[in-house]
Amino acid sequence: MSQSPASSAQPILRFDNLTLGYNRHPAVHHLHGEVAAGSLLAIVGPNGAGKSTLLKGICGELRPLQGRIELLGVQRRQIAYLTQQTTLDSSFPMVVHDFVAMGLWRAIGAFGGLDRALRQRIGAAIDLVGLNGLESRPIGALSGGQLQRAHFARVVLQDAPLVLLDEPYGAIDAASVSDLAALVQRWHGEGRTVIAVLHDLEHVRQEYPEVMLLAREIVARGDPAMVLSDDQLLRARQIAEGRGGEAEAAVCQAERGRR
Repeated sequence: MSQSPASSAQPILRFDNLTLGYNRHPAVHHLHGEVAAGSLLAIVGPNGAGKSTLLKGICGELRPLQGRIELLGVQRRQIAYLTQQTTLDSSFPMVVHDFVAMGLWRAIGAFGGLDRALRQRIGAAIDLVGLNGLESRPIGALSGGQLQRAHFARVVLQDAPLVLLDEPYGAIDAASVSDLAALVQRWHGEGRTVIAVLHDLEHVRQEYPEVMLLAREIVARGDPAMVLSDDQLLRARQIAEGRGGEAEAAVCQAERGRR
């Protein structure tokens, strides 16, 4: 994985022969390169390509099987990590205000109190994601889009320089996608580094200046027009299915046909 040639910023992440997996079975392997500070990077690829695994490695939830991840100028406690929505038990008895306030746990601890200034921050985060007036609603009574807005409000409170988003727009309404995507662009404009695992390629083409195509290894990285070409997507799919040689042959054949 190489650093984007368009980026001149200092790296915030570096991968050195990184292999991640489960029970000693690699899910992604031999990644090299950097992610520049301030990047807005989409990670795409077939199912089982190791996209979520890579985010777990970055945030420290998963230890490398080989190699290492270097954090440069940022500590793991400064990473905001939004997992897939399915990891939440929505039946847990908690209202929106308290759920969003959990975004402050690194700052105040598990038993810290909320003073007036912190309550104002919580209210501002709730308002920013469009949930004002729903502070006392149980999280189990929220729609999918409202619940994801609450997740994003927690990320807002973390005020992190590095934000990891794992499929942040799955199964939510179009209005919520639009509002939350605008918030991601705002974070990028503030100079934060945002790395998002996404499956909607058209959304990626419209919103992300840099894309990494992953199929347990880096297939391509760079401008969306290049990375998300039919040839590259075919190659990624065939590598993920264990037919990497066939993928290379298909790409070569396509290139010869254009000459």
